[in-house]
Amino acid sequence: MNRAHATAAAAALPASVDVLLVGLGPVGAAAANLLGRYGVRTLAIDKAAEVFTMPRAIALDNEALRILQLAGLEDGAFATHAIAKVQMHSPLFGPYARANTAGDLDGHPRLVTFYQPELERVLRERLAQYACVQTALSTELVDYAERGDGVTATLKQADGTLATVRARYLVGVDGAGSPVRQRAGLGFEGKTFSEDWLVVDAIGVPDPIDHVEFICDPRRPTPHMGAPGGRQRWEFKLAPGETREQMERPEQIRALLAPWCDTKLVTVERTAVYRFHARIVERFSRGRVFLAGDAAHITPPFVGQGLVAGLRDVANLSWKLAWVVHGRAAPAILDSYDTERRPHAKSIVRMALLMGRLVMPANRLTALGVHGLMALLQRLPVTRAWFQDLKIKPLNRFGRGLFQPGAGRARLVRGGLLPQGLVRASPDAACQPSDDVLGPQLNLIGFGCDAQAALSPALRERWRRAGG
Repeated sequence: MNRAHATAAAAALPASVDVLLVGLGPVGAAAANLLGRYGVRTLAIDKAAEVFTMPRAIALDNEALRILQLAGLEDGAFATHAIAKVQMHSPLFGPYARANTAGDLDGHPRLVTFYQPELERVLRERLAQYACVQTALSTELVDYAERGDGVTATLKQADGTLATVRARYLVGVDGAGSPVRQRAGLGFEGKTFSEDWLVVDAIGVPDPIDHVEFICDPRRPTPHMGAPGGRQRWEFKLAPGETREQMERPEQIRALLAPWCDTKLVTVERTAVYRFHARIVERFSRGRVFLAGDAAHITPPFVGQGLVAGLRDVANLSWKLAWVVHGRAAPAILDSYDTERRPHAKSIVRMALLMGRLVMPANRLTALGVHGLMALLQRLPVTRAWFQDLKIKPLNRFGRGLFQPGAGRARLVRGGLLPQGLVRASPDAACQPSDDVLGPQLNLIGFGCDAQAALSPALRERWRRAGG
């Protein structure tokens, strides 16, 4: 490559942006779409050239689907498979516990499975509509330094040339091994499980299940679920002495799947052995650098909240970055990102660890006690609701953060989410989801009254200047 060509390649990147996103997986791509909707000049980079085509994350809840709606993905933008229940099976007690996930909440199914490569492709395709967002694939962060009112990043492009980009803020959505987190010097606290698990994704399985089942056999715990496109997923816990090479052999895969299907009729799409982690960063930000998704926390997969937690991160952070770069708010509001998100992310990790212990006991004696107790609790109305109605799941509600306590009787819970419903502008107008009607801007809502009437003229003017 000649010098002129190398210079031209480096010049393709902008010299400065408001936000540099490092990582364009599903969380990074969702963040890029949110920042695009908010009109924030953004450069999103990823060291990979293409979407990783193997399925990884598989579950989304109603909150995650609502965030993707906010990011511009309409209903049906990518395929989902609604899950009506999560069933626990014990070799000692049979079907001993269940969680009901049927129905909608805030306009979305409570639980769905999906195909991650499709979601990533859709999110990346939607970025083309935002002139303020630029992507650079096969581009890697080499280093960065925070100076004055911004971050100066050195990027290595596909042709090997180095480019320098100045950003007001940097967001690391670059996965569990996050170079951004490492360069920020932020500790990653937690534990790694000693056991390994084999994940098997297959296509064309006859008589697919429409729910999630946990086979809670201490000899071989096995979660099993359906997914769009005729897919099925199994996760098999490896026994002591079993190796990755042994378990990924085709004949071993067929033997493991044999209780469920005729393995001659299915296509194995993916096999991988991995080890669970439960970690959370000591702070979600340092200076002008922020972390989101797996770069900030890793959740064991027992409750399907790993990707969901990352989407919560960028939904919380993106609008705050937009307000700051547009001059609507002081940079101090960005401190609320860590205050609001870290406690909830930590509670989700704890819940996943608890669920792992409940449904995957280490031996038969422990299973007898744990599963027997859970079977008994399912017979009591109070404790049955705690599990079956998902009351075990921590609410995405902030104890502290960027809000003030209200006076008098509050119709909404402080630090909670505004529920989404169907609204219409007139009796004969079509109903629409309220998030679509309200849009990404700031809104003042009155229940049965004109909300603006309570504002003084000065405050009303400040409200309008803020884009309300």
